[in-house]
Amino acid sequence: MHVAIAGNIGSGKTTFAKKLGKQFNWDVQLESVDDNPYLKDFYEDMKRWSFHLQVYFLNSRFNQVAKIKESATGTIQDRTIYEDCYIFAANLYKSGYIDERDYNNYLELFKSMIKHVTAPDLLIYLKADIPKLVANIQKRGRDYEELIRIEYLKNLNEHYEEWIGNYDLGKLLVIDVNELDFVAKVEDYAFMFEKVDFEVNGLFK
Repeated sequence: MHVAIAGNIGSGKTTFAKKLGKQFNWDVQLESVDDNPYLKDFYEDMKRWSFHLQVYFLNSRFNQVAKIKESATGTIQDRTIYEDCYIFAANLYKSGYIDERDYNNYLELFKSMIKHVTAPDLLIYLKADIPKLVANIQKRGRDYEELIRIEYLKNLNEHYEEWIGNYDLGKLLVIDVNELDFVAKVEDYAFMFEKVDFEVNGLFK
């Protein structure tokens, strides 16, 4: 089984993925953040480093998908390859941070890769508004994330709403986390887990 968690920066994907991985005894595939050589530079100069960053993420995610395909155990993935293209790269292009030549190059690379990609059995989207995202980003205190602009998060959220609204590649579960704190409150996590457990069990029917 391949389950993936989608959501904007600060929505709680990584933490939720780790918790579900532990509870279901799934392999956890996290996003390459701490060892990403472009991330800090990207937030300091988005126009210069956007293309490099997106190609790095795309390659990293494709390698994850290949690994998941070969795995005999269940896997939960922190963010999907679709988000790399349809959310982040598209947003950077529309915002003028990636020029048309580089964007077309990126899209051709994505098209080549996507032929070899199988969609997750279940996609969980953690829906969060800007105040929730900002609060979570500040709470985890990554230095380079202090440079994230509100407008950038807002644009990403708009891309997410459009993509999720048209998602048809497999089973989809949307969880609104705006009023939830599944880290501090056991009952909030239990509420979310119950929703996921119901969908996961449904995959076997």
